[in-house]
Amino acid sequence: MKMTKSQTNTKLALLAGATALAALAPQAHAQSSDALIDKLVDKGILTVSEAKDLREESDKDFKTAFQAKTGMPDWVTAYKISGDVRGRFEDINSDTHAQNTRDRFRYRLRAGLTISLQNDLEAGFRLTSDEPAKGNTTGGDPISGNTTMTGNATKKFIYIDQVYGKWSPLHADGWDGNVTFGKMENPFVASDIVFDPDYTPEGAALQLGYAFNDKQSVRFNGGGFVLNELSGSSYDSYMFGSQIRWDAKWTPKLATSLGVSYFDLMNSANLTTSAVPDSNAGNWRDGSGKLVTGFNPWVVDAAITYTLDSFPLYNGAFPIKLAGDVVNNLSASDKQNNAWSAGVTFGKSGKKGLWEVSYRYKYLEANSWYEELVDSDFGAFYGAYYHNSPGSLGYATGTNIKGHAFKLVYSVTDSLSLAATYYLTELIDHPVSPYKNSDTGRLQVDASLKF
Repeated sequence: MKMTKSQTNTKLALLAGATALAALAPQAHAQSSDALIDKLVDKGILTVSEAKDLREESDKDFKTAFQAKTGMPDWVTAYKISGDVRGRFEDINSDTHAQNTRDRFRYRLRAGLTISLQNDLEAGFRLTSDEPAKGNTTGGDPISGNTTMTGNATKKFIYIDQVYGKWSPLHADGWDGNVTFGKMENPFVASDIVFDPDYTPEGAALQLGYAFNDKQSVRFNGGGFVLNELSGSSYDSYMFGSQIRWDAKWTPKLATSLGVSYFDLMNSANLTTSAVPDSNAGNWRDGSGKLVTGFNPWVVDAAITYTLDSFPLYNGAFPIKLAGDVVNNLSASDKQNNAWSAGVTFGKSGKKGLWEVSYRYKYLEANSWYEELVDSDFGAFYGAYYHNSPGSLGYATGTNIKGHAFKLVYSVTDSLSLAATYYLTELIDHPVSPYKNSDTGRLQVDASLKF
């Protein structure tokens, strides 16, 4: 039954009084009006119908007051602030005496704002900590947000990590879809043998999805992105990609996913080490720094997840996930053009008291994919320069690497997680050098706070 205006005012007064009382206690003060309304329903003071009306009235009054105070225009429907802070200790060591053990402390900050607008529109941006890109002065490292604590506490850099506009007009009869333009979250679902998790491409993306039911869905992800713009030439470098994904939930315990992707780097010869950041190594180059091969790989990935009802020392249903992917670069046939990874994850962190343990083996041949897009934490020791790559001396990350990745994560609270990751790696193809041992270990211990 719809509440009368008098009843609504009474309920709003009750809610206001409860909120005022909550402000007296720091712990209760953090509760939202929704949480207070839920308590009133639990105690029988409000019916479910009354709670719904009260929420709508409360939201309407809050929005009106917020717009009046901030000058927010009518077409803005919501703001959302989010981000995370991560502190890290890192140790890099090699079995060869030519590589010194390196210990360092690092941090990463990401903070962003998402603005929801009428007519299915969204705008957003995110800032990140980072260090100036190696070999390039136009910005920060595109595949990292880490900043090293050094320089007698010098002031550190902040960069634009995302800035985009999105339109999502399709959301009916099982369909959803959106178009995004700008510098954005990566629209492709891929492991870090294809894209480093910190990579945020610049260009345009199209995403379409269709859910046959609550158990079966398919999705298309496509995009065209700028890699290098040349002022004196029309042969700019671009990356185009398309991806089809199929997600299925066969039973309450069994789920699978399958993806097929194709990528193409246009004018990749202009991606010289002097033109774009030289963060990773591994690709073959000529004497002028140009890539020897092109890049148009196929990528196939698959995963299967089985969820147990319970597991010792784990509070909740326990997922076990097997996943793997393969890459074949058609443009580099017979020139080390393959990559693959496979692994298993037990559990899933992210909520208070939950944890996960994972193992993964990765194998990335030198020309399987463009070195400046893959994981920037996976590296090994080079005793000499490799195929004219200027970054391939000493410890270097990128392609031409194989090895193991072990990870443990525990969520202390919903916002705080502790993690330890260890990589044990070596080169696939060794350059001619006095040092034959490329074995390298890399330990990362993290504490992450999300908001």
